[in-house]
Amino acid sequence: MKTNLLLSVLMASFLAACASQDVKEQPKAAVEDKTAAAAAPAGADTKAATQAATVVNALKDPNNILSKRSVYFDFDKDAVKDEFKPLVEAHSGYLKAHADAKVTLQGNADERGSREYNIALGQRRADAVKKAMNILGVGDKQIESVSFGEEKPRKDCHEESCWQENRRADVVYQGE
Repeated sequence: MKTNLLLSVLMASFLAACASQDVKEQPKAAVEDKTAAAAAPAGADTKAATQAATVVNALKDPNNILSKRSVYFDFDKDAVKDEFKPLVEAHSGYLKAHADAKVTLQGNADERGSREYNIALGQRRADAVKKAMNILGVGDKQIESVSFGEEKPRKDCHEESCWQENRRADVVYQGE
């Protein structure tokens, strides 16, 4: 992919150098937008530049907060902790900017407690994240909340290190 991009840039530069008119340099953006296609060099064929452009999906970029998908909770609690509010805000901003995007919030609990209690606790956790997103301006039509209780553990051992991984609500984008 990088070879194709480099070849396209070299070809566009060569064509621009052969042009009979002076080519004005495009001003650079003050902030790099990794979610948009890379800008084509001045004078380059738009179709070729579009094909060669690199698009980085913010949801899958490990350097972007949107790649983080889990909100963790304290034992027997359903309040979104302050440390996870930036994560909820980031996903809310993404959803507001992409009206066609939809998420399922999957509430989970550790193995302690009855099956029925853990299903209810997982639902309260998913609903807590949904409520926070609603407050931040995301509509109900973009959010579904479900509970898996203790049925989908991330770690399967019987100690605190595993239990804390299992007390979470996961943000899952539909179509991913």
